[in-house]
Amino acid sequence: MGRKSLKEPRQKEIIKAFYKLAKKEGLENASIAKTAESININPSLVIHYFRTKEHMVYSLVEYILDKYLLIFNVPVNVTDTPLQVLLKVIDNIFSKKWNTLFDDGVSYSCYSLTFQDRIIRQKYKLLLDTLREHLAGLIAPCIEDGSINIKDPVPVADITFVLVDGAYYYLSLTDNKEEYNNKLLEYKNKAIELLHINPKKI
Repeated sequence: MGRKSLKEPRQKEIIKAFYKLAKKEGLENASIAKTAESININPSLVIHYFRTKEHMVYSLVEYILDKYLLIFNVPVNVTDTPLQVLLKVIDNIFSKKWNTLFDDGVSYSCYSLTFQDRIIRQKYKLLLDTLREHLAGLIAPCIEDGSINIKDPVPVADITFVLVDGAYYYLSLTDNKEEYNNKLLEYKNKAIELLHINPKKI
C-alpha cells in the first residue's frame, strides 16, 4: 500500500484538529462532529474529505509519520562527515525531542487498532518501515567511507528501531526523570554499539 500525503491545507487543518481532540479527550472520544466544532466548520465538510472516522484515523497515521520524520532533520555543516550526521540523528532519536513530535497516547491508541483494522495495520507497517529506511539511508554512506564496520545497514536500522520502540513504550510507564534519562542514554549507547564505529574515523 502506497503512502498518501495530506496535500490540501483543509485536510491538514482537519487532521490537526482531530489529533488535538484525540490528545485531549482520547481517540475513542474524538468524533467528526467534535472535530468540526473545534475549528468552526460544518461536519459535512469533514465527511467530504474523510467520509468516516475510520478514514480520519487512516490519515492520522499518515500525520504521525510526517511528524516522526522530523526527527531526521538535524543541523548539518558542510564539514560534517556522514558519521557525524548519523550520530546527530541518533541523538535525536534517543532524546525527549522524539516524544514532543507526537503524543504517545494517541500513537499507541492508533497502534492498538492495528489488531482490528487491516488498513491501519498496513499503514503502521509502512510508517515503521519508512523510519527504518531513512536510518538505513544514513548508515549506508558511513559503510562506504569506512567509518563504521558493518556489512548491511538494513538489519542495524531495524534493530535500532526495535530498541527505540521498546524504549519509549517502557519509559512511558515511569515518572522518575532520572531513571528516564539514564535508561534513554543506556539505550542510545547500545544503538551506537551496533554500528561498530571505526575509532580512526571519529
